[in-house]
Amino acid sequence: MTCNGCEFKPDLYYDDQFQIWVSKEEDGTLKVGMTDLSQSIAGKIMHLRVRKPGTRRPPGKPVATVESAKWAGPIPNFIGCVINEGNTQVLENPKLLNIDPYGAWIARVTSDLPVDEALSVFLTGDEARKGYCERAHRDDIHCERLT
Repeated sequence: MTCNGCEFKPDLYYDDQFQIWVSKEEDGTLKVGMTDLSQSIAGKIMHLRVRKPGTRRPPGKPVATVESAKWAGPIPNFIGCVINEGNTQVLENPKLLNIDPYGAWIARVTSDLPVDEALSVFLTGDEARKGYCERAHRDDIHCERLT
């Protein structure tokens, strides 16, 4: 499904500003990535830096930093976690975040809380879709992907 051309994946978890998505992995870890809205706002992404594996990140402290041609800023973190790894493919080729924001995850983390409890701070399903579309329309965000 899309809103203003911005892809939305209903099976993912989203922060309330729809900057990041989170997915639950079979091994109990979480993958973190940028939403289509977020990559479109950032523009062409030039650099990505993920905190080193083993680093503990409390809520509010970013797991990564992204730099684009027009913006530099954090990949926000909403849960206490430990960084397991950065996505080496994306670290070597950050524009993958612009090409496939839902396939190009940024970091894999382990939550300090049980996974389902950690995920409870995020939006998912119809509630997330509604907020995502409202943000796209309110802020007049039209998503485009690099090829």
